[in-house]
Amino acid sequence: MKPSILVARAVFPEVLSQLAQHFEVTSNQDDVLWTPAQLIQQLQGKQGAFTTGSERISQAVLAACPDLKICANMAVGFNNFELDAMTAAGVLATNTPDVLTETTADFGFALMMATARRMAESEHFLRAGLWNRWRYDMFAGSEVHGSTLGILGMGRIGQAIAKRGAHGFGMKVIYHNRSRLDAPTEAACGAAYVSKSELLQQADHLILVLPYSPEAHHTIGAAELAQMKPTATLVNIARGGIVDDAALAAALNHGIIAAAGLDVFEGEPKVHPDLLTVPNVVLTPHIASATMSTRLAMAQLAANNLIGYLVHGKPLTPLNPQAVKA
Repeated sequence: MKPSILVARAVFPEVLSQLAQHFEVTSNQDDVLWTPAQLIQQLQGKQGAFTTGSERISQAVLAACPDLKICANMAVGFNNFELDAMTAAGVLATNTPDVLTETTADFGFALMMATARRMAESEHFLRAGLWNRWRYDMFAGSEVHGSTLGILGMGRIGQAIAKRGAHGFGMKVIYHNRSRLDAPTEAACGAAYVSKSELLQQADHLILVLPYSPEAHHTIGAAELAQMKPTATLVNIARGGIVDDAALAAALNHGIIAAAGLDVFEGEPKVHPDLLTVPNVVLTPHIASATMSTRLAMAQLAANNLIGYLVHGKPLTPLNPQAVKA
């Protein structure tokens, strides 16, 4: 008998067909957003789950779903997983690193440029029919080429952004990370390590690419924003909760920093109402990895983790391999 799995959100039909070769598949192609109680109900009798960031795998869910052996996230982030609880319950967690690195770096850089050059603000002005003449300072933004790019979090995506800035735009690249990169990697990225305080004070454009954890909650709040240049921009393509969105809205309103670009939000898909009223922010709905080829690669990797573990006993990208009993 084939193992049973749940595909918790709509996904590519070809990925469902791939999974159906190995499993009894219950799918959610209607893309219903389940409550925790509904998720528990859907997981009954399932050995595996294909999840996205919207399905929280909590201790309560794990306790109610004793057959569950693996949750394969179609994302590189995994703050929807209570990883310690999953490990204690013997439930493997996997994610989809690498396949979205370059696409996400492209988007992060694009969002930074749109923020620096006031693209969204000027488009709204044009669409409102307010453009009737040229003026020397109309929507004059900040330079990108030759400016200082700061990166907080220097994993795969951070390094890819650094290379774009240093080699493509002649930017001075500085970064801060929990651990410093080795010298050859720094050289390849054209990046110099600085303290967090120096990063905040020196960056013309600061991009956040660090993973979310309870320790990273509100890494950027009012105190950190106050250390930045009033001409600086802030871009968050990491995770909601890393930035205090209320403090950011206040900083934008009061000219503490010049502008921000956000692809992720606290409590998304809800957005802090104050962010919707400030003009100097570019807002996108968590789409940094959204190209068809990249999203397909993410889905296929999540599927291959399910197949690799439940069929062959070898997951491809485990987050907590210690959950597997020897």
